[in-house]
Amino acid sequence: MKKLTDQSLFAKMFFVMVVSIISVTILTSWVTIQMSQKLFVQTFSITNSKIINQIKTGLDALHYSNINITISVAQSGGIKNFLTEADTDSLTNFKTNFSMSEQMKRIQSGIGSKNIGISILGMNGRNYVSDVTYWSGSSEELQSSPITQDTWKQPGRMLYSFMQAGTWGSNEDRLVATKALLSSESKEGYGTIYMMTRESDFKKIYASFTSQGNDVMILNQNGLIVSSNREDLIGTISEELLAGAKQVGESQSQEMTLFNHDVILLADYLPLYDYYLVNVIDKQVALGNMLNRKALFMIGAGIVLSAVIVVYFITRRVTRSLSMLVIKMSNITKKNFLNYMAVTGSYETRELSNAYNYMLDELNDYILQLVETQQEQRKAELAALQQQINPHFLYNTLTSVNILVQQGSKEKATETIHALISLLQNTISNVKDTISVEQELLNLKHYVFINQVRYGNGIKVDYFVSPDCLKSQVPKLMLQPFIENAFFHAFNKKSSGYIYVIITKEGDTLHCEIVDNGDGMDLTETRSEQRTSTSARQLFTGIGIRNVHDRILLLYGEEYGVSITSTLGQGTKIAISLPWRT
Repeated sequence: MKKLTDQSLFAKMFFVMVVSIISVTILTSWVTIQMSQKLFVQTFSITNSKIINQIKTGLDALHYSNINITISVAQSGGIKNFLTEADTDSLTNFKTNFSMSEQMKRIQSGIGSKNIGISILGMNGRNYVSDVTYWSGSSEELQSSPITQDTWKQPGRMLYSFMQAGTWGSNEDRLVATKALLSSESKEGYGTIYMMTRESDFKKIYASFTSQGNDVMILNQNGLIVSSNREDLIGTISEELLAGAKQVGESQSQEMTLFNHDVILLADYLPLYDYYLVNVIDKQVALGNMLNRKALFMIGAGIVLSAVIVVYFITRRVTRSLSMLVIKMSNITKKNFLNYMAVTGSYETRELSNAYNYMLDELNDYILQLVETQQEQRKAELAALQQQINPHFLYNTLTSVNILVQQGSKEKATETIHALISLLQNTISNVKDTISVEQELLNLKHYVFINQVRYGNGIKVDYFVSPDCLKSQVPKLMLQPFIENAFFHAFNKKSSGYIYVIITKEGDTLHCEIVDNGDGMDLTETRSEQRTSTSARQLFTGIGIRNVHDRILLLYGEEYGVSITSTLGQGTKIAISLPWRT
C-alpha cells in the first residue's frame, strides 16, 4: 500500500481501474463457468443414465433374438439329424441337406431386419453357413478356434466374443454369440451355433445417442473394447477404462481423468453379455459446446480495452513527459549511455530528467576511467610477460663465446655474439606486442644457432613455412620457449634428433606447430606434478608455455591458445592457433 500511495495520480487511477475491471471480469466468468459445469454434470448424469437404460434395452433385444435363434435351431429335428448323422448314400445325404436348408431359411426369415449371420458346426464335421461374408473358413478352423473351446467350457450359457477384421475371411469387426447345442434327452452336445453381428450393425443400437465428446464404449472383462462410436478405439485394450467402469458401476457416475482428459464416466454391467457398457463425456468438449468461451472473453476484453482507452486519453498530456523518460531510461539496458533526456513537462518530470541526465554524466565518466584503467593494466601485463628473459640462457651463451675465443674460433664467436645481439634487440628493445612471422623466424634461427654452438649439431631444426604466412602478425617470442624446451628437455635420453617448425594458414586461422622426435612425456603425470609442486620438472622453462598462452589469451581471446600432445618415447607436438592478421 505504501508503494501504491507513493505513485502518481495516473498510476493510481490506471492500476485501480484495470485491476478492478479485470478482477470483476475474471470472477464473473469463473463463477459462471463453475455453475454451468455443476449444472452440466448433474444434467448429463441424469439424462445419460436414462440413455444407458435405452441402450441396454436395445442390447437385450439383440440378445433375445440370438436366444430365439438358438431355441429354434435346438428344436429342429432336421438340423439335429444334419449335425449327428454320418454320410451314407447320395439320396439320404441330399434329403438331410435339403431338410436342413429349409429349416434354416424359416429361422433366418424369422430374424426380420436384424443383420445376423448364422453358422452351425456339428460334431460329425458338417457345417452350415447362412452368409459367407460373415465366415468363409473351414470346419477344422472353426472347431479349433478359442471361441468354440470357450463355449464348450460353459455349454449351458451363451457367450459373446469379439472377432477382429481379417479373421475368417471377413474385412469387418464382428461380435459373435455362441451356444453349445445339447440333446434334450441325454444332454450330450451335438453341435455349436454361431450368431455373428457386424460391429457396424451392432453400434447402430446406440449410435443415435452419441455425439462429439459423448462416446459409448462396450468392453469385455479383459478391457478389450469390442464396440464404440470411436472406431480408433475398437480392438484396443484399456485397463484404465475397465478399472473406471468397475468403480463407477457402484455409483453410476463419476468425474475422473481418462485418456488425459477430464471426463464424466457412467457405466453399467451387462450380465447377459458379460460386458461393461460405458458412457464417456469429455467435459472440455461438452462445456465448449454449451458455453461460448470466445464470447465471454471478447466481452471481458472489450470492457477492459474501453476502460484503458478512456484512462489513456484523460492522462495522456500529463504523462507524456514521464513516458519519454521511461523510454530513455530503458535504452540504458542497450548500452546507450548518450541518450540524454530533454528537460520539459511538469515540475516532477523536469526534476527526474535533470537527475537522469546527471546520472548519465557520472556513468559516462566512470566508464571512461574504467576503460583507461583496464587498458593500462593490460599493457602492463603484456610488458611484464614480454620482459621475462631467462638469465641462465644469457650466462650460458656468454660462457660459450668465451670458450670459442679461448679455442681460437674468433669468427664463430663473433657470429655468435651478433646472433645474441640481434636476438636481444628484437626481444627487449622492440616495444611492439606483435611482429611478423618472418621476423619471428629470424629470431628463432638466431636462438637455434646459439644453442647449436653450445651443444653441437646433434639436434637438427627444419622449417616448413607457407609463403603466404610470412607477413602475418604474431606475438613476439611466441616460438622460442618451445624450441628452448625441446633443446633442454626433449633429448635427455636420445643424443640426437629433429625439431620441425611448421606454419600454415587455414581460413582465417594461423596454425603453428613445433614437433620433435625426442623422449616424449607422460602428460597425465606431468600435469599432476604441476598441480602439486613447482619442481624443476615443470613442463616448460624460461618464458614458458603459460607465458605464451596468457599473452595469446590477452591479445586474441579464449578461442585461441596453445595445446600439447606427447607420446612417451616418440616425441612431443606443440600446436598454437592464432588469428591470421597482417
